[in-house]
Amino acid sequence: MELLSGLLSSLGLSGAAGLNAFVPLLLVGVLSRFGVLGLNEPFDLLGNTWVLVGIGVLGLLDFVGDKIPGVDHALHLLGGVVNTAAGAVLFAAQTGVADVPPALSMALGVIVAGGVHATRAAVRPVATATTGGLGNPVVSGVEDGTSVLLSVLAVFAPVVGAVVLAVVAVLGVRFWLRLRPRRLV
Repeated sequence: MELLSGLLSSLGLSGAAGLNAFVPLLLVGVLSRFGVLGLNEPFDLLGNTWVLVGIGVLGLLDFVGDKIPGVDHALHLLGGVVNTAAGAVLFAAQTGVADVPPALSMALGVIVAGGVHATRAAVRPVATATTGGLGNPVVSGVEDGTSVLLSVLAVFAPVVGAVVLAVVAVLGVRFWLRLRPRRLV
């Protein structure tokens, strides 16, 4: 049962990283720092004070920049690497998935976070174009809030977190399919 719980937690954290890399990293690091969450080595470094400060500063810069049209698109390009790497680290860091080989854990984290981030990055230009950039802060706020919710649920209620991640994925795909141009064959 611990393996299933660890896998669901890892999926939720990786999905949250796809939306905002810094929220789940900061949450996991703080919980590790205070002994609430155990992390495998070398991922226990996420609880280091300086690592937490660095994640917090980068997270704040990302939080502000993601609300500004144009800057947000540049951040999403960079996020293709940062968010997927964060997802890989978060998936592999969980002690509940110790039976899963580290390379497989990281690959799964890349797939989950990368898929969520790719959907996010594909949908955002549509939101920018349809609102003239005025909707970007709202969309970004929803992404950040969803990342916080997914992160907390992934740690404290992994089954619920996995269900929320699935709902977010389905809604994202449906939204994308609705907005993409239709082809006449």
